[in-house]
Amino acid sequence: MMKKFIPFILFCSVAALFYLVYSPSSFAKKRCKPFQDKLHNIQTMQRKGYSLKRGESLRAKEDKAREKWWKCEHSSKAKFQAQYGGGKKKTKKVKNKKTVKNRTYYPQINKTSPNSKKKTITFNQSSAIVIRSKYQGSKKQDWLTFYNQPIKCQRPKNISVFAYCSENKMQQQSEFEKIYRD
Repeated sequence: MMKKFIPFILFCSVAALFYLVYSPSSFAKKRCKPFQDKLHNIQTMQRKGYSLKRGESLRAKEDKAREKWWKCEHSSKAKFQAQYGGGKKKTKKVKNKKTVKNRTYYPQINKTSPNSKKKTITFNQSSAIVIRSKYQGSKKQDWLTFYNQPIKCQRPKNISVFAYCSENKMQQQSEFEKIYRD
């Protein structure tokens, strides 16, 4: 009787192993890998420096990519494709070409007329840029001898140290102003 169950047990073991290796979740992982890669790319961009506006944009992109990846991982292929479409986007063809007597030209877009009211502001590159310190002449020399910069302020490692250094410098400047007036 035991010999009759051995092939059945062997068959069940092989079937279970086959199901584990080729389970729907493993196919979902392969199917959803591009979405996961996109999420990781956005998170990599977030670890770099950016402005506030760019940060908000990256946050929105990350939320959207995470939601898409999560839904891909936890839904069937048919349900996911019905919600998000069937894969690659089609490229749009450019139809701005016009042919005149065997010559191809492209219409110019956003032409500005010489009489337009918009003025472009340009940077004056001919004049020198002058940056002045708070003190000049002998008062500057006196300030440099008076000012005692803390060691940790030579190369601040984080924002709190930088804030401390700024506050310290302003306090020393106010003390210097009181002494210098007298």
